[in-house]
This record gives sequence, C-alpha cells and structure tokens, in this order.
Amino acid sequence: MKKAIRLTLLAAAMQFTAFAMAAPPQSGLDLSGADKTVRPQDDLFRAANGHWLSHTAIPNDKSSFGAFTVLSDLSDKRVRTIAEDLAAKKAKAGNDQKIGDYFSAYLNTNAIDKAGLAGVRPLLDSINAIQTREQLATWIGQATGVVSTPLGLDIEADYQDPGTNRLQAGQDGLGLPDRDYYLKKDDERLAKALGAYRTYLETLARQAGLKDPADAAQRVLALEHTLAEAQWDKVDLREPTKVYNPMTPAELAAKAPGFDWKAYFTAASVPQLDKLVVLEPSYFTAAAKLLGEASLDDWKLYLTLHALDEHAEVLPKAFRDAHFAFHGQALSGLKVDQPRWQKAVEHVNGALGEAIGQEYVKRYFPAADKARMLALVNNLLEAYKSSIDGLSWMTPATKAQAQDKLSKYMIKIAYPDTWRDYAALDVRAADALGNAQRAARFEWQRKAAQASKPVDRRDWLMTPQTVNAYYNPTMNEIVFPAAILQPPFYSPQADDAVNYGAIGAVIGHEISHGFDDQGSQFDGNGALRNWWTDEDRKAFDAIGARLVAQYEGYEPIPGKHVNGKLTLGENIADLSGLQIAYKAYLRSLGGKPSPVINGYTGEQRFFLGWAQAWRQKRREERELTLLTIDPHAPTEFRANGAAVNHDGFHQAFRTKEGDKMYKAPNDRIRIW
Repeated sequence: MKKAIRLTLLAAAMQFTAFAMAAPPQSGLDLSGADKTVRPQDDLFRAANGHWLSHTAIPNDKSSFGAFTVLSDLSDKRVRTIAEDLAAKKAKAGNDQKIGDYFSAYLNTNAIDKAGLAGVRPLLDSINAIQTREQLATWIGQATGVVSTPLGLDIEADYQDPGTNRLQAGQDGLGLPDRDYYLKKDDERLAKALGAYRTYLETLARQAGLKDPADAAQRVLALEHTLAEAQWDKVDLREPTKVYNPMTPAELAAKAPGFDWKAYFTAASVPQLDKLVVLEPSYFTAAAKLLGEASLDDWKLYLTLHALDEHAEVLPKAFRDAHFAFHGQALSGLKVDQPRWQKAVEHVNGALGEAIGQEYVKRYFPAADKARMLALVNNLLEAYKSSIDGLSWMTPATKAQAQDKLSKYMIKIAYPDTWRDYAALDVRAADALGNAQRAARFEWQRKAAQASKPVDRRDWLMTPQTVNAYYNPTMNEIVFPAAILQPPFYSPQADDAVNYGAIGAVIGHEISHGFDDQGSQFDGNGALRNWWTDEDRKAFDAIGARLVAQYEGYEPIPGKHVNGKLTLGENIADLSGLQIAYKAYLRSLGGKPSPVINGYTGEQRFFLGWAQAWRQKRREERELTLLTIDPHAPTEFRANGAAVNHDGFHQAFRTKEGDKMYKAPNDRIRIW
C-alpha cells in the first residue's frame, strides 16, 4: 500500500549510482565530469556534470544512472559478499542460516525452473476455491502483504495520537504505477504502457494454463480501470487533513457496504480493532461495491494474475522473462535484465534487512563516523534555529512554535540501537518461492501485532545498507542510514565546502521536511495540529504557490511538465536544506575567508558539490513513471531549481542580468 503521508525521503523510486572521485582528496569535486564550456551562471547542473552527461551511457541493466548509484551498487556488492560468506558457512540455524539459505535459494534458477508451478499451485488453488463473498473477503485479508489487492493495509502512528500505532487502510491493487495510466487515454506514452500491461497479463494467463488468456487480461483490466476511476489523485494524498479519517470498523462497514469487513480484518490478523484510519473513504465505498457486485470469476482471475505477477521472479523462466518485458523494459526502459545476484540482494534485504545490517555495520561502517555525523547534524540544527529567528515573514508566536518543534527532533545515525528479531521467520534451502511468501507473511504479522499498541520509537524504517535518508513527521525524527554516509556525499578527507554542499544539504533537506507543506502541519510531538497563526500560514502558502509555478515550468520530456503540487514538499526541502547548509558552512569558517582550491572559492565549491550530488541520467520510460508518481523533481531541476533562488549562489558566481540562471533578488523564493 502507498502510505498517504509518505516518509519524506532524500530520493524515492530511484536507482542510485555514484562516480569515481577524480579530483584530489582535499577537494572532493569530480572535476573530470565538469564541463568547462558551460558557465555555472547559465547552468549549474551542466557546469558540474556536463562532460559526464555527454560521455556516459546508462548501463543496459539500469533505468537510471547518476550521482547516487556506485553507492547503491557498492552497498549491493557488500551485501552479496556477506550473503555468500554466510551461505558458505552452512549454518544450521539463526540469522546466518536464514541469510545464506534465502540468498542461495533465490539464485538457484535451476531449482526454480524444475519446480515449475508446484510451489505457487496451493496459492492458485486457494483462489480457485473461492465460492462466496465471505470467502473472497477472507482470502483478500489473508493475502495482506503477500499479494496486491484493492485494499491495502499498513501500520502507522495515529496522526493525532502519535504515541499509538493505528491500522491504516488505503487504496491499492493497480498493476500499473498510477491511475493516470488507465484514465489518460490521450497520452500516447501512458497508452503504450497500458498496452504492454495487457500483453503481460495475457502472457501470465497463458503460462498459467488459463483457457482464454486474452479474455482473462481484459476482465482484469476492466476491474482495475473501475478501481482507478475511484482512486484519489496523488496530490490529494499529500494533504494530511484529507486522509486522516479515523473510524471504527462498524463505521467503515456502514460507509462501505457490500463487503464482509469482519471476515477481512479477522483474516488479516487484526480482529480486535478499536478503530482504524481510512485514507480515502470514497474509494473504499466504491471498492466495497465492486467487490460485492462484480463477478466472483472476474475477481478470481484478478487475484490469480496478481499472485503470478507478485511471484514471477521466483517462478519458471517464462514468467521471469514476461516480468522483465513489462516491469523492466516497458516501464523502466532497461535493455537487459538486472543481474540475478543483485535481485537476490534486493530480496534478501527486504526479508532480513536488519540481520544483514548488523553484519554490514560491523564490516563497513567506522564507529567514529557516527560521532562526526552527529556533530554535523547538530551544526545544521543550530543553523536552522538561527534561520527561524531571522524570518521576516513569520510572527513571533509561530516562530516560538517552530523552535519548539526543532528542539524536539530525534536524530538517528547509521544503525538502530536494537535489532529486529527474525527467530520466527522460517527460511528453507532451495525454496525461493516459499521463502518469499513466508517472509512477506512474517513482516505483515510483525506489523499487525502493533495495531492499537504503543509506538516503539527505537524502530527504523530503513536498513543501515540503504542509500537514502528520511524524515518521519509522526516521530519528528531524521534518519541517516550508514550507507549514505560515504563519498560523494560525505568524506572526512574531503573539503568542508563540498561536504556541506553534499551531505550538509542532505541533512538540511531532511530537517526541512519537518517544515514543508506536509511536515509543517505536525507539531514537535508528531501530532497533526495547526500551530500556525492564520496570517503566517497564508504567507507560507503564498511562497509555496510561487515554488509550484516555478517547477511547473520545467519540461523534462516534451509535453510532460513537472507536477509542482506533487513535488512541492521535496522542492521546499531542497531549497531550505541548501540554504541552511550554506549558512552552516559559513559558520564553520569562523569568520575567515574560505580557501581557494582548484581555482574555486569555498562558496563556489559548495554549490558545485551540491550540483554533482544530483548527477544522473534517466531513460525516458523511467522518467515518465517518476513524473507520474514521484514527489521528487528530476535531478537537473533539483540542482538548478534550488540554486537559482539562493542568494549565496548568485554572490558566489557573481551572476548578472543576461545570465541564464540570473534571478532578480526580489524574485528569489526564500522560505526557511
């Protein structure tokens, strides 16, 4: 299920790739990737990355390639080494056995091919055995976390009682990335993807032995189209007050008749709910009606093809090939499939992420880096505190509330203090499909047990080996996994200017999410509460509207513009994070002038470090998907879009009228 209030990430739905550090260690800039023929005053992103962009091909097995990916690839290679080492040990029990057997089973495509459909047959037979609406509700509940259905469940802190976990129910169940793929019939690119999905469904049906594959695909698409018509727009889903709809199960049943909610919740292991949060009430009314009225045979076809899609990577070769043709080629533009070992890493991380994380930090994360990072984060928080005091558009009453929230930030660096227990997870040698199903059920059972219980503030929502970072509004926390705390984002040997422009801006970005258009609606305790005066909120919204207009002027693909409202939170965080990181860098100089290195002042290196951190190329198919669903703007516009509003950028490069990135001081957008 897609959460309504997503974790506000540094980068979502991206493949990450880093680059070689070609400049001397004291710089931290990869000057070999810069384009000296492009002036930063005209295009900061291409000045920092132009040579790399024109001389780098996206690898055939990737949909994007850029400034985050040697890091992700490096993390994957390290996890592979860990998994192979543990597999070679042939441990009889414990996490070592589970990691080794899970990884080895996923790699064993010979065993997967030999098994045929035997492993998935019980699941398909259970679908075929559905004869009543109550049995349909029970099956969908039991499938939570294992197979995509129209009803998604998750556990998240209650927005108005953030110390309590609450079951959250949301729209789900589309095989394409977003409702737009079904509804925007005049968009040729989306229509092409829809056609590829139809072909994929037909292939799954044919390989499963269904008697009329084309008819099966059409009937499933018809159900999904009806679901898409009822689903909420992704921009509306960003509004906390719209999606926070607490109710009792009885109230949900009254609002959404036609579906056996009691059987569903019991089967989903949440039978004794006091209340839940329904993110999109009108969707649940429509989905319940469809589940109650559409042909049971159609729903059985839907569940069958969704189950096959969910498990295609651990089914025989024909299913894996079809999965790649749709998910890899049609939606992402890949030329060849990703190496099997890398998929195995992704899946074992999903199943046993913190067990691997324990070993990862032992081998690859220097303990001293945690203290350095904590000091850097505290420096950024101090800069943010000072910045709030200096805001010209905010009244003292709201400033006091903002400072209170900032003072309550929880900081998590590198890895959790307590590790997740996987003792109850059953992992078996040479059973890739069974392992995947048991891992999915284990994870959902772990979550379901938390419903209506106190929140564990020690919990992490990313593993240490994840190359990303996040802010969680209900916990009021910023989290930086170990794997991102490396070059090109952070290096203790690199120049401070580049470190502040890269990891400093990342930290500032995550801090700023607590004060973006979503995060600013939660207080310092993580509760959804309006702590603003009406005057200040009106001023803040007016600034946001200007940022929406700026980004909607960007056109990454001909005819496709950035969705300024969808990306507003990330754009606020980029702009504010860059501003705060720059202030923190200037503070670090202690009033002394910055050193000149490689011909650049410290201030110039700061912005070049920021721009090179967003170095990336994407295939058009992937760009289309992300423009449709991703709350982040394409990286080129993240780099330039924040810098063009930054007074420090214009001062550092002495921009003037006529420069393509010049923006008059009165037109620059300043938030935090």
